[in-house]
Amino acid sequence: MVHALSEIRRVLIPNGILIDLRPVLDHWQVEVASAREVRETGRMQDFPLGLADDEAANRSMAQSEERGWLRRDQEEFFSYYYSWDTPKEMEEWIEEEWHGFIELDEETKRATRSAWAVGDADTQVRLRVKMLITRWRKV
Repeated sequence: MVHALSEIRRVLIPNGILIDLRPVLDHWQVEVASAREVRETGRMQDFPLGLADDEAANRSMAQSEERGWLRRDQEEFFSYYYSWDTPKEMEEWIEEEWHGFIELDEETKRATRSAWAVGDADTQVRLRVKMLITRWRKV
């Protein structure tokens, strides 16, 4: 990633802005939500590979700052929601898209299926993802 940041620095105009926007693993919250209520049914299980990817990205950005390539202007965390109509759709999507990075344990799967089954007609399953957004400026 440091090589990519070096290339970004090369093509970025003086005082130009780079936006670093990415999910950060943090045992993301699984919820069953309707207009009436939101119920947490469990947490995602983070895998070492995903945590290592987060750490590598953080390290690369810190190295860019230490080398004087970029300066951190502002940084925030916020929640982003992935939503599905059924627990099965969520489970399949997680397995296909994030296999090896995160997973649902059986207890969370059961709790989510159960809460969804007794929910209102508008009930959805959602994953509350921790997002990082940082504005960097070329020095």
